[in-house]
Amino acid sequence: MNEQKRQAVQALLTAKGQIEATVKMIEEGRYCIDVSNQIMAAQSLLKRANLLILKQHMNHCVKEAFKQGNGSEKVDEIIGILGRIADK
Repeated sequence: MNEQKRQAVQALLTAKGQIEATVKMIEEGRYCIDVSNQIMAAQSLLKRANLLILKQHMNHCVKEAFKQGNGSEKVDEIIGILGRIADK
């Protein structure tokens, strides 16, 4: 596993822990602003993991596709993902 994938996995595992803690906070009736801050922290980690995975994809899959002459399909995939990210 390369460094980008390792970092993405670490971010996802941390987000998982924050989500579990957030559920517990809600069940315990904790202050809503504290719960909201936990949710935003988890979202930030999920975004980071997604960017790392997309970077990995571009550095490997997209480069390889261009070498083999079918890069435009991979570019379309990236544009689709970026469009979905921008809509949020």
